[in-house]
Amino acid sequence: MLRRPLRLSLPFALAAPLLLAGCFEEQRDTISSDVGPRINVAMLQPPRSGLTPLSDDAFKLSRWSNAETLIRLDANSDPQPFLATEWQQLDPKTWRFLIRDGVAFHDGTALTANAVVNSLTAATQATPKPRILDGVTMTIETDGDNAVIVHTEEDDPLIPNRLSSPQLAILAAKAYGDDGRVNPIEAGTGPFVLKEINGTTSAKLDRFEGYWGEPAAAAGIDADYVPDGTARAASLRTGVADVVEAIPVSQAALLDPERVHEVPMPRTNTLYLNTQSGPLADPALRAAIREAIDRPSIVNTVYEGRADIAEGLLGPALAWASGIRTPIEDLTAPTAPNGTEITLATFTDRAELPEVAVLLEQQLTRAGFNVRQEVREYAHIEADALAGEFDAFILSRATVLDSGDPVAYMFSDFACAGSFNIAQLCDPAVDEALATAAVLPTGEARRQAIIDAETAILRTDAAIPMLHERVIQGESARVANAERDPRERMLITEKTMFNNDSES
Repeated sequence: MLRRPLRLSLPFALAAPLLLAGCFEEQRDTISSDVGPRINVAMLQPPRSGLTPLSDDAFKLSRWSNAETLIRLDANSDPQPFLATEWQQLDPKTWRFLIRDGVAFHDGTALTANAVVNSLTAATQATPKPRILDGVTMTIETDGDNAVIVHTEEDDPLIPNRLSSPQLAILAAKAYGDDGRVNPIEAGTGPFVLKEINGTTSAKLDRFEGYWGEPAAAAGIDADYVPDGTARAASLRTGVADVVEAIPVSQAALLDPERVHEVPMPRTNTLYLNTQSGPLADPALRAAIREAIDRPSIVNTVYEGRADIAEGLLGPALAWASGIRTPIEDLTAPTAPNGTEITLATFTDRAELPEVAVLLEQQLTRAGFNVRQEVREYAHIEADALAGEFDAFILSRATVLDSGDPVAYMFSDFACAGSFNIAQLCDPAVDEALATAAVLPTGEARRQAIIDAETAILRTDAAIPMLHERVIQGESARVANAERDPRERMLITEKTMFNNDSES
């Protein structure tokens, strides 16, 4: 029989390492069952909304392979069948999705067109709406017993991508209360059924024997919420956890390198430059900043080499980008700063950003700028950043949102009408490039148009991408086939299993 460690609470595991060393061997078999061993997972954050799929908690249900969506995305963010087996765009505002036959919810009821309409309508009527539906007015109706029609108020080529969001998971009718609350216990369609929600402490899932696809290899999942990074790392080191989310860089060096896996994230550490007011309204001074930044120094000093040097706004998490990106020509030539005074701002909520600011100040000072820093908590600096109060602002920015597509991010940050335009950029060439990309369906043409928009943005020097972040995932020697997903939608799947030859 596979030998498994005693499952202790993480605070106890940290407080009593000597006790752990003495009792593991005697107690390893106690949590294996007749149906097989269970996977212990240390999660980064507790749920904020009781694991309702209409919130960010949806990503936990997705990472546990509990709740499923009509569509899932491939590595290129192109839509693929999931609970819907095929789809068709009937006109620019209307889509038809055919529902997979033979799927049962965890409560034993059948997946039907009515169930899909019920789930998606609940999402459209939620307060607040899932962010994937921001700015989207959508209605859903049945088309016979096995298909649904989705209508949108505006043309939207990304409807299949939107329906891949974990926030639009399809749950059994019993999950939806009359008061608007959603209870996901025994309501999904995935290979693991949610059995217990223990507040902000833990959750328990069992293998669902009636799963429509490949049965889960593991008997179940025991998920603990461990916000403390040191505790998460210790849970892997002591054998309490099999899979660990988001190990801090400072802790990774203390772990067996074979147990640590770096996953590129669709998140870029970017220096936004004020193009509208102040000294950096001069494109030549923005070019001087572009030339002054030493990216390798930032990656190696602040991130200890665990990040990727940026070649554009989109990093290795979008693997297709580097293959079609070409060098940018006709960049503005820099001018000498000659002591130009600038204010460099960032926030403390991400611990590494103030350290990046220190290095940037040094680099820009050497280039001839006179730099003053402004560092606050994000809640106290966002409004000033959006109002253009700073010359330069360091931000760690997600480059794809829930649709898996970067156009929304680019529009928000760099279009004249963008709602998150820290750079105060309003450039006709950028707006034209974004408009071209926005109307194209997913596929090669849209990806090329996105890179063309990236080129137009970078040519303005409104944003200087510095690095692309990675997340560090821990996996014990006991487990195999845990997913390392840049979009953080998958973690434990039906293929995640235990190594029979493990010595642990």
